Amino acid sequence: MGRLFGTDGVRGVANTELTASLAFDIGRAAAFVLGENDKKPVMVIGRDTRISGDMLENALTAGVLSVGGDVIKLGIVPTPAVAYLVRKYNADAGVVISASHNPFEYNGIKLFNGEGYKLDDSVEQEIEAIILGEKEISTDEFVGAKLGTCREDDASAIKQYTDFLLSTIDKRLDGIKVVLDTANGAVFETAHVVYEALGAEVTVLSDSPDGININDDCGSTHPEKLQQKVVELGADVGFAYDGDADRLIVVDEQGRIIDGDRVLCICGKYLKSRGLLATDKITATVMSNIGLHKHLKEYGIGVDVTKVGDRYVLESMRETGSVLGGEQSGHMIFLNYTTTGDGVLSSLQFMKAYLDSGKKLSELRDEIQIYPQALVNARVDNAFKATALEDEEVKKFIADIEAKMEGTGRVLIRPSGTEPLIRVMLEGEDIDEIQGYAEQVAALISDKFGR
Repeated sequence: MGRLFGTDGVRGVANTELTASLAFDIGRAAAFVLGENDKKPVMVIGRDTRISGDMLENALTAGVLSVGGDVIKLGIVPTPAVAYLVRKYNADAGVVISASHNPFEYNGIKLFNGEGYKLDDSVEQEIEAIILGEKEISTDEFVGAKLGTCREDDASAIKQYTDFLLSTIDKRLDGIKVVLDTANGAVFETAHVVYEALGAEVTVLSDSPDGININDDCGSTHPEKLQQKVVELGADVGFAYDGDADRLIVVDEQGRIIDGDRVLCICGKYLKSRGLLATDKITATVMSNIGLHKHLKEYGIGVDVTKVGDRYVLESMRETGSVLGGEQSGHMIFLNYTTTGDGVLSSLQFMKAYLDSGKKLSELRDEIQIYPQALVNARVDNAFKATALEDEEVKKFIADIEAKMEGTGRVLIRPSGTEPLIRVMLEGEDIDEIQGYAEQVAALISDKFGR
C-alpha cells in the first residue's frame, strides 16, 4: 500500500490526521490525474453521518473544482451506493467520505474508478506523488469558465439506489418480521425503505444520527441490542450494518449471531443449488474459520483464500471468476450484482437463501460447526506496525505456542490495515486455552511496541 492510501483509502482522526487541507489536496490531485489529456472529469461524492463529513466533503469538492472537475454530491449514502451510482451517472470516479465501522472522530476518503472498483495502485501512487509534492502540476489554466461546477442530487441518488437493491430480489417478504440496526450511519434512510417495499414487518434501531453517535454501541460491531430486540419481538431475523453499510451481521430468531463465515456457507450452498456458483468455489480470507472450509467441502464447494481485506477478496474474485466472496467480519461481495461489499444487498441475497431453505434460521445456523476463535488486539505505535512481527522475541514466543497447538489449531497474526493495531487470532478446540495464548501474545507485542 502507499504512504497515504491504505487498504481502504486514506483514514485518520478528522481535523488532525485527515484535515480539510489534505481533503482539498486529494480532490485536486485526483481530479487532475483523472482529467489528463484535456478530459473534464466528473466525480460523485457520498458520505456517512459523521460530523466531520460536511467539512471534508466541501474541502474535497473545492479541490476537484479548482482543477476543472465537476462534482455531483450524493449526500448521505452508503459506500456501495457510490460504487453503483458512479456507473449510473457515467462519472469518472466516485468518492466516499467515511471511516466505516470506526468511532465518529475518525473519517476517511476512499476512491472508486468509473466502473465502481477501487482505484488501481498505480493511479493512487500518481495521486500520492502530487499530494506529497513529488510531482508538480500547473493549475494556472483553470480560471474563468475552466473551473468546475457542483450540483446536489441526494434525493435522486437514494431513489436510484433503493430501486437497484429491489431489482436483486424476486421474493416477497410479507409476514416476515425483520429488525434492522442501521448504526446511526449512512443506511439509516435506505434499509427500511427496501424491506418495507418488499412487505416485511420492519423495526429499525439506531436510525437517528446526530453526527457523533455513528457506530456508538450499535451496528455490526455492537449487535447486542439487535439480538435483544429480535428475541423481544419474536422476529424472524435481524440485520446489523456498519457506519457506511458495506458489511452485514445476521441474527437468528433466537438472538444468536450469524457471522460472515456462516453467511458465506448459507449463500454459497444456495447459489450452487441454483447452478449459479461459478467455478463451484467461494472466496474467503485467511481469517475465515476452519469450520467454513469443512462445511462447504461436504457440498462440493471449494474456497479460494486471500489476504484480509475486501480489496484482496475482490481482486481474487475478478481473477478466478468467483461470484461470491467475503470476510468473517461481514463484508460480502455478490459480484453478479455489484462491485463492492454491500450490507443491504447481502442481506437481501441472504433472505433468498433463507426463504428457499424452508427452515428456521437457527436450523440453518446450526448446520455449520464453527470452531472457537480468540481475537485480541495489540495496540502499537504506527511506526512499528509493519515490523513488530519480525522481532526475534515475538517470533520465538509465537513459535512456542504454535508447537503446543500443533494439530489442534492455528495462529494468525496481522497488522490492521486501518488502525494502529496488530490483530492476534488463535483458533482451536479449547476457547479458554486459545484465549489465554492470544492475550499473552498481544501483551508481549503491546509492551514492546505500544505507544
